[in-house]
Amino acid sequence: MLNRIRLLRHLLELDRNFPALDDAEVAVEVERLFPWNFWVNLLDGVSFWFGMTFMSTSTILALFISKLTPDPRAVGLMAAIAQAGWFLPQLFTASAVERLPRKKAMVVNLGLLLERAPIALLAVAPLLALRHANWALVVALVALTWHVVGAGTVAVSWQDMIAKIIPLRRRGRFFGLTNALGTLVSFAAAGFSARLLATVAYPMNFFYCFALAAVFIGVSWVFLALVREPPQPLTTPRPSQKEFWQRLPEIIKQDHNFTHFMIARLCLALTGMGGSFLAISSIQRWDLGDSAAGYYTLAILAGQATGNLLFGFLADRFGHVRNLVFGGVASILSFILAWLAPSPGWSYVVFVLNGIGASALFVSGIMVVMEFSSAERRPTYLGLSNTGTGIAGLVAPLLGGFLARSSYDLVFIISAGIGVLACILMAWWVRDPRWSARSTPSAQSA
Repeated sequence: MLNRIRLLRHLLELDRNFPALDDAEVAVEVERLFPWNFWVNLLDGVSFWFGMTFMSTSTILALFISKLTPDPRAVGLMAAIAQAGWFLPQLFTASAVERLPRKKAMVVNLGLLLERAPIALLAVAPLLALRHANWALVVALVALTWHVVGAGTVAVSWQDMIAKIIPLRRRGRFFGLTNALGTLVSFAAAGFSARLLATVAYPMNFFYCFALAAVFIGVSWVFLALVREPPQPLTTPRPSQKEFWQRLPEIIKQDHNFTHFMIARLCLALTGMGGSFLAISSIQRWDLGDSAAGYYTLAILAGQATGNLLFGFLADRFGHVRNLVFGGVASILSFILAWLAPSPGWSYVVFVLNGIGASALFVSGIMVVMEFSSAERRPTYLGLSNTGTGIAGLVAPLLGGFLARSSYDLVFIISAGIGVLACILMAWWVRDPRWSARSTPSAQSA
């Protein structure tokens, strides 16, 4: 056991021996390490996708919460935690990340405790479900909050690390291929989860799903620990906490294109109001069994696989803003179809479209922010954008939960209407930073 601990510590400290490098040397080192970092990050992403499928918040976890209480506001709260928890902490950690020449230690060490460990607690909730449904609900929400807020705490350092070790012109393909392969292997996970939900009695069917999620998300951490990251050279003084917070209003006032992007991105986040109610609405409307949640997960994955491959390819050639518009249109169509669907079979088209929309937000919604600024100010831009998105992600599902008490259709109609506004703003108000002749001063210096 002692030897294993020493080996693990060695793996975590492998890249501490990198010497201090200047910009040109970092670029050469990034290229040299790219094949290794490409594969270990790809395996991390694929394993993570596979595990997360067993606790899909839009289908499996939403169904589990609905079985613990009939109040749709509980599902709205769960969705708010899932959508906002990852985004909200990022601005508050950005200053600390900027001070780090290497981000891996924060990603790996804090990520194990704050992001990966809570999934094991989630598996406890089904064990309480029969006798103590209220306590099961509390445990599930606490575990989810711990997981997503923990993931948000290390998110800026992870994004900044990826932006540093994956060259700009290969990021779209990297994210697209990683997410596409993750989606493909998740088909097996979704099919297996559907079988578990159909053949194993409640609540043990959910216990097995959440336990498998904990195992494979833990496996993904092992691959993440193998990343090799050269240190970022310092060319400007690192700001104090006070200076960091003082310059945020300046960014919003001076970088008009980025401000326009944040507003449009907030509207896209509000569009997701109805996403967590798609599965519950369909199952209740057509009186379907629990296994439908697993099959709907398959449909979402099909949409995500399609979107990841398509948007990753388009991003490297045409930038990310266009992808966000296409993804918004797919989400709008999913909500309109959920409202007007004449038969249960149409629900699968709804989830395919919803998956396509979600893939655009993940592939391009994060990576486009990396192109608005220089490397040194990238954590600030990431934190500012993502925390703003998190606020909208917190409000939208809670509002959806209250509206769902009257009608699920009302939630879908309003979501589609906000989506139309978001697409108009993104298409005509935001210039893609990669092609814009006028960008931020920091981006021009980069």
